[in-house]
Amino acid sequence: MQTSGNTILITGGGSGIGRALAEAFHRRDNRVIVAGRRASALEDVARANPGIETVVLDVSDPQDIARVAAKIAAEYPTLNALINNAGIMQPEDWRTNDINVSIAEATIATNLLAPIRLTAALLPVLRKQARSTVLTVSSGLAFLPLALTPTYSATKAAIHSFSESLRYQFAGTGVDVVEIVPPYVQTELMGEQQASDANAMPLAEFIDEVMSILDTQPDVREVLVKRVLPLRFAAEQGYDGYSKQFTGLNDHFAGK
Repeated sequence: MQTSGNTILITGGGSGIGRALAEAFHRRDNRVIVAGRRASALEDVARANPGIETVVLDVSDPQDIARVAAKIAAEYPTLNALINNAGIMQPEDWRTNDINVSIAEATIATNLLAPIRLTAALLPVLRKQARSTVLTVSSGLAFLPLALTPTYSATKAAIHSFSESLRYQFAGTGVDVVEIVPPYVQTELMGEQQASDANAMPLAEFIDEVMSILDTQPDVREVLVKRVLPLRFAAEQGYDGYSKQFTGLNDHFAGK
């Protein structure tokens, strides 16, 4: 992927990683459209970054995806990059007698079904371009799950698998598929405390490393910052090494 001269749609662009990516691409002379549920957050992005354009989108709503996809195709016929970034992450306790399945359902709708639906809806315009890129945002937890958030981890594993399959299917065409794999980053994905957690990677540091990889490796398939490598390659340690790392990660977040 070239990092300038694109027309890019970024979901979940009102805050966190999505907003930071939008601002980074905007600084590189791309036409950037950010999508999100909260109009107020989008307005703040646009005020702070003149030239970034916005569209309100509820990615959990299939009809809203269809509406916005049609709008994007009509108003931005040069669209050649889609960043499926929107996501939610909530803890689930499956040991209770009253399991709240609605959390799992909402997580699947936002983290997995939405990227599938939006990619499908925008592929006709993406395939019209000489070169285009579908970027997915998975997680290090796709490779070493966090038991506290079982459905989140499962959806990110599915996004990795989906990205691999799309990349294979589009080999030899003008459509590239790039997966961005964040570690634990200082955002408000799981609440305000995460944004200041010293154990999380500073957001600006993460974005700088991501953009450096994209700038210098135009054919990259997985964007892996150094902090995510232990998670990404946990399985390469063998069963015992993986089990030890899995237990250590989950004991840490469980406060053991």
